[in-house]
Amino acid sequence: MLIPSLLLIFSLVLLYWGAEFSLEGSEKIGHRLGMSPLAIGMLLVGFGTSLPEFFVGHIAAVRGEPDIAFGSLIGSNIANMFLVLGVCGFVSSMSAQDKTLKVQLYIHLVLGGLLFFVFQQPVLNLLVASPLLLLCGFYLFMLYRDFRQQKATDKNIQRVKNMAPLVVKMIAGFGMLYIGGELLVKSGTDLCTLLGIKPYIISAIFIAFGTSFPELVTSLIACWKGKDTNLVIGNIIGSNLFNCAFILGSLGIYEFKLESGYTTEIFSLVAGAAVLVLLAQMRRHFSRGAATVFLGIYTYMVGFWIGLF
Repeated sequence: MLIPSLLLIFSLVLLYWGAEFSLEGSEKIGHRLGMSPLAIGMLLVGFGTSLPEFFVGHIAAVRGEPDIAFGSLIGSNIANMFLVLGVCGFVSSMSAQDKTLKVQLYIHLVLGGLLFFVFQQPVLNLLVASPLLLLCGFYLFMLYRDFRQQKATDKNIQRVKNMAPLVVKMIAGFGMLYIGGELLVKSGTDLCTLLGIKPYIISAIFIAFGTSFPELVTSLIACWKGKDTNLVIGNIIGSNLFNCAFILGSLGIYEFKLESGYTTEIFSLVAGAAVLVLLAQMRRHFSRGAATVFLGIYTYMVGFWIGLF
């Protein structure tokens, strides 16, 4: 019991610093290219903070542990949406008024419908997962188009110098993410066996919380430093889209049997996105009132997973 627990903690530390190293390089490059805070949050930071889920999901899939792969992805999305945004809402009032961000929120609603369709199928293969991958491609196209339309001036764009340290740091971050993912899946599986707990519950709560650490830390730092709140919400929405559109879609290569529809989890994600869309349309900020509701939903989901509800 002690060794798997220590390995689990050590793996979370590796995932945290791995994400930090890989994120630092991508964020600096984004600033030097004149990208907006929203674009950095949705593309660079959103993708970077999804790297732990990517490694954990595929490592679990290779090891034949689909419950851990699905649980870590879905649980991480729920932690991102309700825990991270809920905590950040108490630290800083956030706005979702940006036109591009509103479009991404609608895409998130479409993602919920596709997830419901995918998990109603008997098997997850590339054909079933193709709508998710197509949505991810559309999302990337939208970001690329918006980036091309930005009228960046010479003052906004800096020449990228001294790339070697950034590349080394990113490669080191990827290595730490891979090793951390390996240890996280192994220790999580061992703990499930020792405690007699279903792998999905461990992955949806503990492993998902660990892989959501980068989003939580990145978002809290942005709030504390008073950065553009578009970066915070953009980070969460971007990360969730990468998690379930790209990472979950890419798991179709393993052709897993789907034994659960995850209806409650998917409904909660759609409801969370709908609340953000409603706030954006009403020109209201995401503040402590909404944050309290989101934290309450996350508490309910944890209780649901452990069988209290």
